[in-house]
Amino acid sequence: MAENKESAFSKVSADKQDQVKYTAKDFASSQDVRWCPGCGDYSILAQMQRVSPDLGIKKENMVWISGIGCAARFPYYMDTYGVHGIHGRAASIATGVKINRPDLSVWVASGDGDLLSIGGNHFIHACRRNIDIKILLFNNRIYGLTKGQYSPTSEKGKKTKSTPYGSVDFPFNPISLAIGSGATFVARSLDRDAKHLQAMMKRAADHKGTAFIEIFQNCNIFNDGAFELLTDKDTKPDHVLVLEHGKPMVFGKNNDKGIRLDGLTPQVVDISNGQYSINDLWVHDELDKNSFRAHILSRFDEMEGLPTPIGVYTQVQRTTYDEDFHEQIEAIKKQKGNGDLKKLLYSMNTWEVK
Repeated sequence: MAENKESAFSKVSADKQDQVKYTAKDFASSQDVRWCPGCGDYSILAQMQRVSPDLGIKKENMVWISGIGCAARFPYYMDTYGVHGIHGRAASIATGVKINRPDLSVWVASGDGDLLSIGGNHFIHACRRNIDIKILLFNNRIYGLTKGQYSPTSEKGKKTKSTPYGSVDFPFNPISLAIGSGATFVARSLDRDAKHLQAMMKRAADHKGTAFIEIFQNCNIFNDGAFELLTDKDTKPDHVLVLEHGKPMVFGKNNDKGIRLDGLTPQVVDISNGQYSINDLWVHDELDKNSFRAHILSRFDEMEGLPTPIGVYTQVQRTTYDEDFHEQIEAIKKQKGNGDLKKLLYSMNTWEVK
């Protein structure tokens, strides 16, 4: 196993040095794409296919893992290796793949129901372990494949086929959940912002560790317009805050609004009337190791009057589970030599039944 592990990790750098020139079409499979016309999934797929040639990863070294749901069809449409798994288990399958094949670039495509409902436990532990996988959450705040029931991210009061009088649940906050669970790269983007989404995908690919991107994705059949304020060109500037590392938080059609911290409370201020200037604003630091301010940012959606942040909330560096796993095996083998399974099984109390 040691030899396989060493060759696998060295193969990553070898691939970077010996890149194959691809185009977006090289990552499009021969399968007919089967989502509802107008679904936001089409854009996510298109952006992934467009950025994949620039990632420096050979197709045979990329694998897509999914669970069940509309988003789970993603592996069929990427001309790479892939696994269409079972409901909610995409993160755990991806963990197993990465541990056994550390040379692979492992990606997860999952919906809000798949990842955060039955798959919630697997998701938080993948984040906690900092396994080197990339997780894309297609969040349309509804169960689309099963015809429009409310999901773990549906807003309180949401009327659906399964909640005809309105949901009484408080929804999950995926960004806050990922940060709290220890994901070392957490970002958000929009299905209709192609340039920004591509940038986030590239950033996730370059990150070493669990990289999580929440993508607001429109379901035009069962939850149409859920993110219209954030995607419509007339309303987007006043409702979306684009996070940029090292830059003050400015937004608005005329870049005349900003975010400042009053203690630990974020507030919107006008920087055009002289009372406040750009120097008074909160400067975004995605490298903040304690992620405390990233938690504050993750709660903007729950605070009235604040814009919705997109971009990288946090990016920190720490060792990954897959690296630590193999390093531990190497260290023990150096101390004790290669293991003997029969000796291990007979090392405790044993008896023979005649």
